[in-house]
Amino acid sequence: MSDEAPGIGDIAALAIDCADPPALARWWARLLGGTVQDDPGGHATLHTPGGLAIDFLRVPEPKTVKNRLHLDLRSTVDLAVATDQALALGAVRADDVYDGGQWQVLRDPEGNEFCLLRTRA
Repeated sequence: MSDEAPGIGDIAALAIDCADPPALARWWARLLGGTVQDDPGGHATLHTPGGLAIDFLRVPEPKTVKNRLHLDLRSTVDLAVATDQALALGAVRADDVYDGGQWQVLRDPEGNEFCLLRTRA
């Protein structure tokens, strides 16, 4: 195996398993902006202003452990203001994951962790 191997593709979307794809996609749209496209099969896709597509896929089982993959969101406003806005939308603090003050870990309404990062200097 070579570290010089060519790539095999590009990232088309990030997928998030959830119980209610249309509702969770709309929640994330309120947080990030963008438009939601509902799929006839019950799934939904958020097309974010930055170009990332986030697919929300219905699964029967609930989330039970910390996510192995999560979104890091760069704040466009002060971190405390961004945190308050996310909390007002229904996010909850995930201080059990990290409570160090450099960034804020939150959970969406279905328990998926994400991080709010400070604005770039």
